[in-house]
Amino acid sequence: MDTKIGSIDACKPTNGDVGSPPSGAVATIHDSAPSSALSVGSSEATLGRHLARRLVQAGVTDIFSVPGDFNLTLLDHLIAEPELKNIGCCNELNAGYAADGYARSRGVGACVVTFTVGGLSVLNAIAGAYSENLPVICIVGGPNSNDFGTNRILHHTIGLPDFSQELRCFQTVTCHQAVVNNLEDAHEQIDKAISTALKESKPVYISISCNLAATPHPTFIRDPVPFSLTPRLSNKMGLEAAVEATLEFLNKAVKPVMVGGVKLRMQYGSIGWSVGATLGYAQAVPEKRVLAFIGDGSFQVTAQDVSTMLRNGQKTIIFLINNGGYTIEVEIHDGPYNVIKNWNYTGLVDAIHNGEGKCWTAKVRYEEELVEAIKTATTEKKDSLCFIEVIVHKDDTSKELLEWGSRVAAANGRPPNPQ
Repeated sequence: MDTKIGSIDACKPTNGDVGSPPSGAVATIHDSAPSSALSVGSSEATLGRHLARRLVQAGVTDIFSVPGDFNLTLLDHLIAEPELKNIGCCNELNAGYAADGYARSRGVGACVVTFTVGGLSVLNAIAGAYSENLPVICIVGGPNSNDFGTNRILHHTIGLPDFSQELRCFQTVTCHQAVVNNLEDAHEQIDKAISTALKESKPVYISISCNLAATPHPTFIRDPVPFSLTPRLSNKMGLEAAVEATLEFLNKAVKPVMVGGVKLRMQYGSIGWSVGATLGYAQAVPEKRVLAFIGDGSFQVTAQDVSTMLRNGQKTIIFLINNGGYTIEVEIHDGPYNVIKNWNYTGLVDAIHNGEGKCWTAKVRYEEELVEAIKTATTEKKDSLCFIEVIVHKDDTSKELLEWGSRVAAANGRPPNPQ
């Protein structure tokens, strides 16, 4: 039997926290039809309100956004939905990574950016979500519907009258694309995009012309049809056989180690590598203490959104591994480009904190200091965002990484095959 997604009430956080999974579920899937309370008057029957309700019905209660010229009115309508909270991020890439982390825990995530200058910035995060089968709904505020086909050159674009460049980029990293520049089929386009993301467990792209979000239309007055998803049933006999074989293998091992692949999804699954993904994960799991481990090079890309985490009261413990460069690249092929400018990372976080919110930082160089810092973070500072900078030698690495680097270097350096 098909299951349906459609009731706003089923998506509400049960404990009052932002992003709390409803009743412990990863995704909101149930058999009830939408409540009649969803009906709206003609003045409220706008594209923006419809999109907001459909996001909530799909299981999204937090959207990660960066405002821009083409998405401002759309953001007005999204934040007007009482079941949606807007998390303003410092840049589009971080917003995409936050939606990625959110989708890992909640089953679906969403980010909202502006046309081209924002869309191309979020592209890398959406590509990552595509590679890991994460349903991230990427919403872009697009050009005015009257500008299509006029050969006008708009700001925030690449200076060409062709508005399709962004769409062509997203076609390679999303399973469905919808360009909404008229109201007649907007209802169907939005619903099809969201349902495709849920069915395929892949990102989708929705572009909405900036002048349409606030425009009423008769198709948005009636209750929307619930999303209908065919449940994915596992092969019980195959699963039991796989478990038995795995147990037999593990019981024979001296020092067994299990590594979960990208297809593995748990209710409180893996933590993203970036601050942005950690933000999304923390928003989705407020009752858990999230641990994040990040290198100094990666942190320099995503550091700005520590401010977003503080603004939203996150209690994440972040371990910054400071080894002065890109260690993985060093082991593959060393050069001066692998050395980065060393920052005072704890000082930077203190500056971002600026006395607003709860934040605690520590810089550790020895094992005893690390043990003490972890103790502090988990006891007297358990209600704060804790940032622990761990300073290690640039050559402090494992034998396995050295071997891996050598293999990658050999693979990358293979000469061309003879013609």
